[in-house]
Amino acid sequence: MANMVISEMGLPKWIANIFAARNIVTAKEALSLTEFELMEFLDVGLAEVTSAVAHISEIVCPPYQTALLLMEQRVQNEHLAGHLPTRLKGLDEALCGGIPFGVLTELVGPAGIGKTQFCLKLSLLASLPASYGGLDGRVIYIDVESKFSSRRMIEIGMKSFPEIFHMKGMAQEMGGRILVLHPTSLSEFTESLQQIKVSLLQHQVKLLVIDSMAALVSGEYEQGAPRQHALGWHVSFIKSLAEFSRIPIVVTNQVRSQSRDEACQYSFQAQRWDDTKEDRTRHDSHLVAALGVHWAHAVTIRLVLESKSGQRFIKVAKSPISPPLAFPFNITSSGMSLLSDDGFELTGPDINTIHCQGHNDIINFVGESLQ
Repeated sequence: MANMVISEMGLPKWIANIFAARNIVTAKEALSLTEFELMEFLDVGLAEVTSAVAHISEIVCPPYQTALLLMEQRVQNEHLAGHLPTRLKGLDEALCGGIPFGVLTELVGPAGIGKTQFCLKLSLLASLPASYGGLDGRVIYIDVESKFSSRRMIEIGMKSFPEIFHMKGMAQEMGGRILVLHPTSLSEFTESLQQIKVSLLQHQVKLLVIDSMAALVSGEYEQGAPRQHALGWHVSFIKSLAEFSRIPIVVTNQVRSQSRDEACQYSFQAQRWDDTKEDRTRHDSHLVAALGVHWAHAVTIRLVLESKSGQRFIKVAKSPISPPLAFPFNITSSGMSLLSDDGFELTGPDINTIHCQGHNDIINFVGESLQ
């Protein structure tokens, strides 16, 4: 709009000719000057300049939109973009269908809480045939900490979708659709990103999982500015992958203790340090998501997995379409299972504080600890 030609805007011919004679051709060139500069440059009066600028501005200015129209457009875009259903009814309803396409969804939680279990189930759901509610595609699973277990994945499939996995050769076919990478450093991961971008199209990939992003940088950078700088390019690239491929991208993140200075600076992230001793015990360890505030702004959906008094919860801590909600869950032989589809709404520090009480007794069903 800014490059529209002034001579085609319907101005009186005489003023349009003056603009042309002074080599002011586009709306951008005219509006880049003040009215007094135009008066001097065009050698006309203030009234004529004001009228011309108002006319040009009215034509190139984007039209107004109502809040109702913006909301309707967003709902339509969400519907067209698509979702990967998690098969967790309450969570899918809160997210208007599941894990959204085209954006970053982050899973945050302490070790052993169930992040990888959730990612394994999502990988199966993305690879399932469309006739069974899946995306009928391949999955790229970036396994940074060597937590991926094909045995556990097949167990989840057998328990969750027995009608599929008991068919001859189906377990092998599903397993063959999940491509697992094991980068050992951030630099190695960086080198593979361009190939991943090509693979997203060549192999009909319908889900990208990075488990975990924090582990990629923990061995190379300390917490703080160097890490933020190192991640800046990667965040931009991964976000562009999501927008380019229009698939869901799920990234797991670790937790860390929050210092007192950070608590004062970012009071929205955790319980304040000036609480009473009783409150400190209740909110035990002042844990927050790793990778910092800049990373937090980059993700569209943040799901926090935590444990309080031995009960595990998954909560929607950040979402443009859902209020902060928490759902109690268990890890079973078929993966994550909600104990209630009716989430309860969170307020205040509970939205971002991450609790870590009594979850060390989680075990899986093949004799290995869950991660």
